[in-house]
Amino acid sequence: MTGNQKQTNKTLWERRLKNVPRGVTTAYPVFAEKATNAEIWDIEGKRFIDFGGGIGVQNTGHCHPKVVAAIHKQVDKVLHTAFQIMPYEPYIDLCEKLNAKAPIDGEAKTILFSSGAEALENAVKIARAATGRPGIISFLGGFHGRTMMALALTGKVIPYKKGFGPFSSDVYHIPFPMEYHGVTEEDSLKALNNLFKADIDPTRVAAIAIEPVQGEGGFYIASPSFLKKLRAICDEHGILLIADEVQSGFARTGKLFAIEHSGVKPDLITTAKSLAAGMPLSAVIGKTSIMDAVEPGGLGGTYAGNPVACAAGIAVMDLIEEEGILQKSVNLGKLLIQELNEIKKTNSHIGEIRGLGGMVAFELVENGDPHKPSADMAKKLTTKALEHGLVLLSCGVYGNVIRILVPITAEESIVKEGLNIIAKSLKEI
Repeated sequence: MTGNQKQTNKTLWERRLKNVPRGVTTAYPVFAEKATNAEIWDIEGKRFIDFGGGIGVQNTGHCHPKVVAAIHKQVDKVLHTAFQIMPYEPYIDLCEKLNAKAPIDGEAKTILFSSGAEALENAVKIARAATGRPGIISFLGGFHGRTMMALALTGKVIPYKKGFGPFSSDVYHIPFPMEYHGVTEEDSLKALNNLFKADIDPTRVAAIAIEPVQGEGGFYIASPSFLKKLRAICDEHGILLIADEVQSGFARTGKLFAIEHSGVKPDLITTAKSLAAGMPLSAVIGKTSIMDAVEPGGLGGTYAGNPVACAAGIAVMDLIEEEGILQKSVNLGKLLIQELNEIKKTNSHIGEIRGLGGMVAFELVENGDPHKPSADMAKKLTTKALEHGLVLLSCGVYGNVIRILVPITAEESIVKEGLNIIAKSLKEI
């Protein structure tokens, strides 16, 4: 199609189906034209409130002026040299900021990559190099990315793992505590103990990887007591603790990293998504002694830590502090939970409402029964919400959880408008 012909959602969708494989799903046949803060306009000029945030990427809002200005400034200087060939200051600046803020015990170092999956892959490499051990333990329902090691860590088969095996060996899964669905902290710890007895000796385990708040898994929150017990087990057996903060990091929960709510200090932290407000950038942050265990040349990537992405990351770090984004996240979470509880009073299909700061979700179940999760209703709600101008995402092991990832910088009036659409859509379905 030539540039002179008028583009519509329908014509672009037809081109998408013809030219892009079905393996990459697209939730909605609506094409973004422009976006600002918590609003998106499609190619036909229709406005949408964004409660998806690019899957948790837009914590500081679409096209924040400070981020855009930093990107433009860097674009005029250097686009790419490869940090392994000729380094550049933005990479160092961002690493210094992350090292200073990360909840790591002692001195920290950071290495930059391009995606969350890449960060997890390299965290495993670092952990294995530092410990000399092969085993990695993660949790059922956890999502760690789409590359092969990240898929091995991911605790959900459909749609992520189906047809892609075999996966990396020496990866084990235990249940994640989700008491709403009958899995207690004691159940998880017992499963870990049984794993040590039946499948892998703890002296062969390099690391345990956990999302302090599961993202794709359903926004289930690991309690401070559970994380402290996990930390103690890791210390007892010389196992490293990896906090996967790809979705829960960068102010989403009211702290820079979600694990800070527990007081637990991990050995390694992986992060991405809102780190650079939409630019492809991720990081592994860890104890200096652990990070330096890998031989020179063992880590890197051609595009890893691109200077333009680093400039965006620096701007994000600065504005989180300058604009009080952490407190805004706390306030956002209170507003969301308060309003959702009001909606729940007149809708028996809303089950548990949970959140940590601005990372909030609710379950859709049949007649309030947690044993009857309704993925069908979640699908109907997200579809109906889009008709009314709201981008809304579902998630969860059972596909029945609605997660809210509206930009933390969104105006209260916009947030309430989106919540009203949720209430209206629930009534209509």
